Amino acid sequence: MEYRIEHDSMGEVKVPADKYWAAQTERSHENFLIGVGIETMPREITHAFGILKKAAAMANHKLRPEKMTDEKLAAISGACDEVISGSLNEHFPLVVWQTGSGTQSNMNANEVIANRGNEIAGAKLLHPNDDVNMSQSSNDTFPTAMHISAVLAVEDKVLPAIDTLVATFRRLEEEHKGIVKSGRTHLQDATPIEFSQEISGWRSSLERDREMLVSALPYLKTLALGGTAVGTGLNAPKGFDVEVAKAVSELTGKDFVTAENKFHALTSKDEIVFAHGALKALAADMMKIANDVRWLASGPRDGLGEITIPENEPGSSIMPGKVNPTQCEQVTMVAVQVIGNDVAVGMAASQGNFELNVFMPVCAYNFLQSARLLAESILSFNKNCAVGICANREKMHHNLHNSLMLVTALNPYIGYENAAKTAKKAFHDNISLKEACVELGFLTAERFDEVFHPEQMVVTSPAALSAQKQKER
Repeated sequence: MEYRIEHDSMGEVKVPADKYWAAQTERSHENFLIGVGIETMPREITHAFGILKKAAAMANHKLRPEKMTDEKLAAISGACDEVISGSLNEHFPLVVWQTGSGTQSNMNANEVIANRGNEIAGAKLLHPNDDVNMSQSSNDTFPTAMHISAVLAVEDKVLPAIDTLVATFRRLEEEHKGIVKSGRTHLQDATPIEFSQEISGWRSSLERDREMLVSALPYLKTLALGGTAVGTGLNAPKGFDVEVAKAVSELTGKDFVTAENKFHALTSKDEIVFAHGALKALAADMMKIANDVRWLASGPRDGLGEITIPENEPGSSIMPGKVNPTQCEQVTMVAVQVIGNDVAVGMAASQGNFELNVFMPVCAYNFLQSARLLAESILSFNKNCAVGICANREKMHHNLHNSLMLVTALNPYIGYENAAKTAKKAFHDNISLKEACVELGFLTAERFDEVFHPEQMVVTSPAALSAQKQKER
């Protein structure tokens, strides 16, 4: 391998000749051999650094044109565009497990943008610290990159994935209206429910998760940039924080604003914790939905078997013909990972000391992994499972009419205690509810038939009826 010599404040360093990074990146590359090539700093962070460095150059050009000249702005912007596109990803080799402030990743961005910008300009025009890092500190750039990447992940990946699955559930609700099945509580038989009502519960859970995620976005859209080292804004021109937030908004098409209190923005990660809590809520609901689906599809003969789901691949290396609910299983595993990540995010956020949090890389890593996994998991579940859910009407009808909890319909006519006696006799004697009720003398056969209609036991709440009428209008 060919090398070139770069230097920093500690001296000279050999750097691979074909890479744009320089001395500080190389020192980190050599000193943190932890998860190399596996737990690389998330590419979402690299992307966000391209955005914020370009935005910072734009703001500096407006406020300090004598220092950030047209020529320098053009060179930085050109290099940043390549960082944003991902074409320079190979020049960002650093791992998550580095300095807790993310300083080395900030310098990685500064060095790559400076060297590539100089190549674009055809002259030694840019210095990584004096020009690319102008009016900035690692302490305000890394939390800014965290927030930019978090917003992009939630708005551009997670929310569209939720919307896709919600649309599928809405279609399934319409297709399965009027199909009545046995409800279940405590994994035991309960009173009847329409299958469309059961699906509506899944849909509403996702819609509420979406609302909670959206409610977290305004907090994530506040940027620390402009606080520099400790929140005072030292070495940044007046108004830089406002201008750089405007520039980030312009580049992303999203409404970012400067954080009102930079001392808070540098040391507290509460916005990330709050937003990840919404991701955890989504994971919990996806766990519930996936478990419902695989329980309902269990069988095909010795389980509930009330729905069918797509058969995607063989399920066993030894049992011929076996097919498993694998999409449900990937959802539940992703949910477990996200719930675990929530602990890491919360612990990392709790470790702010004085003017800086030094657990930011692990905080960003876990947040972005959760967002990515959920978005991809939900889309996979939708495409390979949810779209093909279909009621097994015959099995639903059989289970419904075999349920002892239909006895609840008799409460108004024979009372709770007599209804309980009827259910217990039917179970122990292995006879129907009608036979048990008649044998106990609580109702005649004719009166039983008059009052016992399982399909009419499904009650829609006034709120649900109102919502349905509003939708129909």
